[in-house]
Amino acid sequence: MVTTKNTTSNIQDSACGRLLILSAPSGAGKSTIVQWLMKEHPELKLAFSISCTTRAPRGTEQDGVEYIFLSPEQFKEKIANGEFLEYEEVYEDRFYGTLKSQVESQSAAGQNVIFDVDVKGGCNIKKFYGDRALSLFIQPPSVEELRRRLVGRQTDSAEAIENRLAKASEELTFAEKFDKIIVNDDLEKAKQETYKIVKEFLEG
Repeated sequence: MVTTKNTTSNIQDSACGRLLILSAPSGAGKSTIVQWLMKEHPELKLAFSISCTTRAPRGTEQDGVEYIFLSPEQFKEKIANGEFLEYEEVYEDRFYGTLKSQVESQSAAGQNVIFDVDVKGGCNIKKFYGDRALSLFIQPPSVEELRRRLVGRQTDSAEAIENRLAKASEELTFAEKFDKIIVNDDLEKAKQETYKIVKEFLEG
């Protein structure tokens, strides 16, 4: 298990994949950029980290493919054992989290593991892996622009939008904790900037 920066050079010399963390306030365009990278640039060998959840499988979802499905008791046991890089209890007994062992397994298979996570989760993962991980913060041009985008989605109530904006204001204070900040004032420009940074990191 790689936990310190002084082992990073050994990892980079091996066939192990590297780690990419993308975080942002809701509506900043993070997931759009991640999906574009994965679809349009297969040469980057990106793979989503497979998260754990305590919710039941939906439709054709398979254990170990979309998610690792655990009971609340199993999840809490893994929390107690310190097995998670990050986790969140969305509401009582509904957990989501990223296992250290799962990330190591995907990385050992040569995958460059990409995390689409909230800012606190992103900071936790970066702290754990150090220079082996690249952390990117996708920043909206302003809170006003974020409001316009969230309203334009037409998926949230006015109250939900205000809650998201209040959370976004707090999340923006985390930006300086990330390796790179990409301001998404133009989506195509932000995509290309992200690609350039990711490519340089993976080739470095």
